[in-house]
Amino acid sequence: MAKLDGEQYDEGEDEEDGPNEMETDDESDLTEDPPPPISLRAPTINRLIAPSPSSGSSSSTPSLISTSSSSRDLASASSKSSSNSSFFSFGRSTRSQRPTPRSTEDDRPLFVTWNTVSRSGNRTLRGCIGTFEAQELSEGLRSYALTSAFDDSRFPPIAKRELPSLEVGVTLLTDFEPAPTPLSWDLGTHGLRISFTYHSRRYGATYLPFVPLDQGWTKEETLISLMRKAGWIGRKEEWRKVGDLKVVRYQGRKVSVGYEEWREWRDWCDGTDAC
Repeated sequence: MAKLDGEQYDEGEDEEDGPNEMETDDESDLTEDPPPPISLRAPTINRLIAPSPSSGSSSSTPSLISTSSSSRDLASASSKSSSNSSFFSFGRSTRSQRPTPRSTEDDRPLFVTWNTVSRSGNRTLRGCIGTFEAQELSEGLRSYALTSAFDDSRFPPIAKRELPSLEVGVTLLTDFEPAPTPLSWDLGTHGLRISFTYHSRRYGATYLPFVPLDQGWTKEETLISLMRKAGWIGRKEEWRKVGDLKVVRYQGRKVSVGYEEWREWRDWCDGTDAC
């Protein structure tokens, strides 16, 4: 992407390389039973926020690099989505619900990814935008589900007729740390966030952990592709000459939900006072 200084960020491969690179890892427990009445979240969200050894290791957003790929306001996404907002909500708010005290310890940076799923199971990227600013899960998920559905400049806004063919995934980002060298990270484990100086301007971009494996790239191919995504147009053999290249590696925890699972949960939710 282009210049830096902002917090909203889109993810995915440049159009010249095709939009099919996003996370396609299988969620073997995607058909988990609906949550009990005391839960207000879809099953996949409950799995996402379940305790894990690494989930508590990064509760704040690092300030090593600031990035930007979209200047649209989240409010514009909300205004566009009035006719479709029920699909992007995991429950109805009720006045009788008691406010639940929340701790910022569980806030995380996140990305929301939309894929079109073919009848044969192939996934094609339909939109992906996220943020490196720590978000409260329910609010961050709601906001970036809308933003990635309607404001990803690489795609037209998602239409209602597309819903049955869609899958949505959320990736929570953790364990941010500067890489000692540009290639000091592991394929399939780390996502990358880079920044560098090119023609006296700062550029930055990111790939989620699943992208290189989906594309079959080596670490060097991944880094070169990411630099091109950020705006670098130099010769690939000269990527090491780019000034002040900084690489931050991070990890991610992802869950996905398809339309049928969401529809089943929504029907259950509409028939109970728990949502």
